Amino acid sequence: MQNTIFITGASSGLGKAAAKLFQSKGWTVIATMRDPKKEQEISSLERVHLYPLDVTNPDQVRSTIDEVLKHFKVDVVFNNAGYGMVGGFEAYSQNDIQRQIETNFIGVLRVAQPFITYFRKQKKQGILLTTTSAAGIAANPLASVYSATKFALEGWSEAVNYEVNQFGIRLKTIAPGGMATDYAGRSLAYIENAAYTPLWEKMIAGFEDGSTGVHFSTAEDVAEVVFEAATDNRPQLRYVAGPDAQKIADDRKELGQQKQFELISKSYQ
Repeated sequence: MQNTIFITGASSGLGKAAAKLFQSKGWTVIATMRDPKKEQEISSLERVHLYPLDVTNPDQVRSTIDEVLKHFKVDVVFNNAGYGMVGGFEAYSQNDIQRQIETNFIGVLRVAQPFITYFRKQKKQGILLTTTSAAGIAANPLASVYSATKFALEGWSEAVNYEVNQFGIRLKTIAPGGMATDYAGRSLAYIENAAYTPLWEKMIAGFEDGSTGVHFSTAEDVAEVVFEAATDNRPQLRYVAGPDAQKIADDRKELGQQKQFELISKSYQ
């Protein structure tokens, strides 16, 4: 029996790496992105089907999912679309804040809801995976709203599990640490404010010399964790991806929030 996965944000980074990995494992892949016409790498792969999807467009989300479900029986949904926004919070405009929340949080809910209804009505043991972040375990400086969306997704996923496990539906989160695609290019929005530039420069220097403890995993390595979550048949809530993310999770558990906060604060002084 051939399985099918529906992926958002498949044009680059983790989404594309996951599409390629699942395809290589024999899955049918529904790869969605804002502009499929620009995609040339995965469009030629067998069993990969591209669809347009902007998670901030409610009408397109609904129409694309309806169209997909006319032709495919989806088993797993991977909600991966999102981007990072960094900078001192006081510099964020209301539009900056709204766009981050709309993409990273509301967009996930917008995609998940019709699939939950589909899984329940079809009596399918569906799985919904969501990319969160180590920043959804312990918040990152200069990423306040981004961290807030990732904390929100962790809480939402846990809560919805209580509702839908009775139907054989599971929600799981994938919490990566640093990825090679982060903090650069189109996946990052930097909101500049001179008052916070020294902290930003210190963070960048820490990434480069390793003093912050961030390990930049490859998207392919994190995709392996996504595949594990989709196929291991375990009722596990969160899958931590990357040694830095694992350390953050372990420290939060062993040290507690306050002590971890104090340690992280010292590293940025």
